[in-house]
Amino acid sequence: MSRLGVAVLGATGSVGRNALDIISRFPRRFRTTALCAGTNVRALAGLARLFRPDIVCLSGGNGADLRKEFSPGTRLLFGEEGMREAACAGNVDIVLAAASGISSIRPVLAAAEQGKRIALANKELLVMAGKFVTAAARRGNAEILPVDSEHSAVFQAIAGRHRDEILRILLTASGGPFRTHTVARMRSATVAQALGHPTWRMGAKISVDSATLMNKGLEVIEATWLFGLPTSRIDVVIHPQSVVHSMVEFRDGSVMAQMGVPDMRVPIGYAFSHPGRLPLELYRLRPHRMEGLTFERPDRKRFPALRLAYAAAETGGSAPAVLSGANEEAVRAFLSGQIAFTDIVRVVDRVLSAWSAPFTARSLQEVLAADARGRREALNELSRHRRHRPS
Repeated sequence: MSRLGVAVLGATGSVGRNALDIISRFPRRFRTTALCAGTNVRALAGLARLFRPDIVCLSGGNGADLRKEFSPGTRLLFGEEGMREAACAGNVDIVLAAASGISSIRPVLAAAEQGKRIALANKELLVMAGKFVTAAARRGNAEILPVDSEHSAVFQAIAGRHRDEILRILLTASGGPFRTHTVARMRSATVAQALGHPTWRMGAKISVDSATLMNKGLEVIEATWLFGLPTSRIDVVIHPQSVVHSMVEFRDGSVMAQMGVPDMRVPIGYAFSHPGRLPLELYRLRPHRMEGLTFERPDRKRFPALRLAYAAAETGGSAPAVLSGANEEAVRAFLSGQIAFTDIVRVVDRVLSAWSAPFTARSLQEVLAADARGRREALNELSRHRRHRPS
């Protein structure tokens, strides 16, 4: 059996490193053909020495003066065009889309049009540009396999069943570090507390999104594109133990749940090996040692990010792009100590409420422009917040 070539976009992040761990465990099944990262040259160089890819791409900077960090036989590329070339290389079979933000939208679209398997870990790609990503996949007859544990769980539970058989999807959420906190207590939450996710170890931005439940709202939008269901048939349920990764309820009342330990290597491995499964030697779920599984309704008054995400999904067009862009700027402001935790969603809400332009999405450029304007409006709101904050 020939090895499958994998291009890892976002190689130095948490998902990228977990994917490289999978590749290293199965060297006869997979080969790293390309590694892409944003600006972390030295981390990328270290990974390149270990995995010896054909292509290394630095998408967010210029490290031409650091070519000595890479072996002479490695092609060193830069920017969005370099990422596109890496994703579309002839020896690439799987593109892991794990680069944060929107930098990989065009490279992933190009790879999908060429029929590459897209292992999707970047929420923004479908949240902002789901219309264009799914259209590109149809044109290229490409597979989009979710890497998020929740969407992977749904994908596995559906297992090729017809959409008409599905009554609803239930996306589970741990509830984050502030699940039982009052709004007053969350208002004084520190960055360290917000980053202290109870079950998953993730990057700073996604950890904060999990704490506000914005992450789950973005997953609802993502699910509409992945599974072709309206938001009225996608629910969120709080499950603190993070053992049930999501559930699917069918029209006959049956519910299929995918369970497992909270380890990102499981959905990554499944996206790489589908329809087969890899013999992963990981910690195993031991039901007899579990004290119990609990489920709760999310409190949308304490966690209004869910309401905003559902509203953006129902509005459609570029509204999800505005939501995503404004949220990213607000999270960045919180992480840098400029605003309180509860101000994150307040900023996003004000941007959406004051939006005057139509939420059109006739082209990818229009969506990207909406994202950029959403970011600018969020920065304006943050500036007003700083001016009026008591000294």
